[in-house]
Amino acid sequence: MTNHLGDIQNSKAIIIFGANPAVNHPVGFKHILKAKERNNAVLIVVDPRYTKTAAKADLYVRIRPGTDIPFMYGMLHLIFKYGWEDEEYIKNRVFRMDYIKKEAKKWTPEKVADVTGVPTDVLIQVTRAYASNKPGTLLWAMGLTQHSIGSSNTRMAPILQLALGNMGKFGGGCNILRGHDNVQGATDMCCLSHSLPGYYGLSEGSWKYFAHNWGVDFKWLQNRFATPKMMHTKGFTLSKWWQGVLQEEKIYQPTPIKALWVQGNGITSVAQTAKVQQALDKLDLLVVAEPFANEAAVITNKTDNVYILPTTTQFEDEGSVTATNRTAQWRSKVIDPLYESKTDEEIMFTFAKKFGFYDEFVRGMMMGVRNGKAVKVKDTFKWPEDATREIARIIKTIGLTGWTPERLKKHQENWHMFDEVTLKGIGPMKGEYYGLPWPCWTEYHSGSPVLYNIGIPVMEGGMGFRARFGTEYEGENLLAGPFATIKGAKVKGGYPELTKENIEKVLGIKIPAREKAIMGKNWKVDLSGLIAKYALQAGVAPYGNAKARAYVWTFPDKIPMHREPLHTPRYDLAKIYPTYPDKKDQYRVDTKFISIQKKDWAKDFPIILTTGRLVMYSGAGLIERNSKYLAALEPEMFADINPALAYKYGIRDGDMIWIHSPEGAKIKVKARFTYSVSPDRIFLPFHFAGIMEGKNMSKNYPEGLIPYAIGESGNTVANYGYDIVTQIPETKAGLVRIEKA
Repeated sequence: MTNHLGDIQNSKAIIIFGANPAVNHPVGFKHILKAKERNNAVLIVVDPRYTKTAAKADLYVRIRPGTDIPFMYGMLHLIFKYGWEDEEYIKNRVFRMDYIKKEAKKWTPEKVADVTGVPTDVLIQVTRAYASNKPGTLLWAMGLTQHSIGSSNTRMAPILQLALGNMGKFGGGCNILRGHDNVQGATDMCCLSHSLPGYYGLSEGSWKYFAHNWGVDFKWLQNRFATPKMMHTKGFTLSKWWQGVLQEEKIYQPTPIKALWVQGNGITSVAQTAKVQQALDKLDLLVVAEPFANEAAVITNKTDNVYILPTTTQFEDEGSVTATNRTAQWRSKVIDPLYESKTDEEIMFTFAKKFGFYDEFVRGMMMGVRNGKAVKVKDTFKWPEDATREIARIIKTIGLTGWTPERLKKHQENWHMFDEVTLKGIGPMKGEYYGLPWPCWTEYHSGSPVLYNIGIPVMEGGMGFRARFGTEYEGENLLAGPFATIKGAKVKGGYPELTKENIEKVLGIKIPAREKAIMGKNWKVDLSGLIAKYALQAGVAPYGNAKARAYVWTFPDKIPMHREPLHTPRYDLAKIYPTYPDKKDQYRVDTKFISIQKKDWAKDFPIILTTGRLVMYSGAGLIERNSKYLAALEPEMFADINPALAYKYGIRDGDMIWIHSPEGAKIKVKARFTYSVSPDRIFLPFHFAGIMEGKNMSKNYPEGLIPYAIGESGNTVANYGYDIVTQIPETKAGLVRIEKA
């Protein structure tokens, strides 16, 4: 998220792809409504379904799922054709936009209409409205990401913003809406399988950096893995962990997964729920640590070695969370843990003690920095303050150095002293932005509310694009042009990321020998903080100032390309825009692409499936369905269906129907008539669980813990399909067939 929700009030045009903030982010949606009031901002909603957000739009675009790239190329076709692009911005701040321009030329309005289903006049009207009202901001959520080309979708959207010069501007940028509180924080701390905290890679250098900061021996850390190679190998993703158990596709690790520990995750909110159930049944051990009975322990038929550990809620714990806009918020404990429940950290500490690595696990919280080295500075730690200090000390890549517990607590105590639009503080909070949005380079830096903004000084959050890919590629300069100088910077135009070796030359300074001796190799591992200190004194960001890459030579598609969904309703187009070859060893498991798409699935599964949220639930609905008040608002699972489609199958409003997926899974739900979906598609919410393919599993809940609402999981019939880079599931562009139950 380059900007933040309050900044949307500075926008004069807002375009939303695959998100429904009126339902999913109802508090944040007020900023969009205020932009309409303040600026007469144009609101454009691109979505396969007419949503409550679309009801507030000036322009609504009903698009075929999985065709966002053609639609955006169609916009760019018109932007370049009529000269609506920002030529100076592109020249100085974008690498190889000419490749995009060449591809966009192919996507005429007529071609876009055929592929996306969007009429030519609508495309023209939307493009003109968005391009002529600046600054414009672009929002997206899972409707753009959960596709086999999700990573290309999320490249295409920023490229549209780059073409118009909207990136790095107040009221512009890309606002990516996270689905839950602290999703951004969980990502930053690497609750993922392919990187270390702070997005440090799995290289030996990164591991050694963390070993040093944790005060543990690198060899000891390496020996925690089955083989040294596994230390540098991406793990299974949440999307396909179950293949590590079932092994229906080849896996790449010495042994299959035998135990699963679920903590803080609604496991039924991922695709292929039927496969998840099969894997749960086959495990040797299943442990669920949750405040409520997570459905992982309910949908399984396993009868032994299933343990539910009662954990506390956020009201019984303390610490920081990171919001969708990169800001930290401190939360204080309200009450002590109830009954036998334990906090997450207490459970993890107990686990570490049981398996003999507690001292190593907590030592990082007792470390500090002396002369540029991490050393043990005390014998005890205080939770969560010292955990927060550990994070601030280590995570340089996204600039968390300034996130001390003292500063975060001060923001919590003085939240009323910050402006909701600018995030600027007043009084004792003057000179800081609320929540210290990262990067917050030092303990005296303000935080950065808008990324890549060269129009403000670095000490006020300014910066260019990160120079992380060298200084040139195939003889072309990757650094920003001369007219992309950060305001107030002593270095004009672009410059490389700062290292111990080049800092004096780049900044034109001489650093004392004593300081040079304790300085880290580069800004990402410099515990002394000197690189950041001298960078800020020179008015530059430590990570350099480069051009944004419209052309990415390390990706499967160097520029975003349209590829039809694996289960496309337009098999004729799959021959023109095929998906990728099958991918071997993607996160330790083979993943199918073209072998799935070779079949014309639409002959037997003619209806498009899309999924989404309901305002009263979130994720798997684990917490909310345990509230009788929230559950009463939507007590049973349903499918939104257009009456015209329903009548073809003899289905009446309120009838129970079976929905079948190409993988052989099925769910039984109630049909709900609505014109919000067109006659070629249906919509399912994904918040329910407790019933599996028509079988009521409520007997598996512990006594007294059956939620007030149970139902089929919509993800049971989500089609097989995963992104080529991230392996996120393709839940937004599948096919199904229906029949009256």
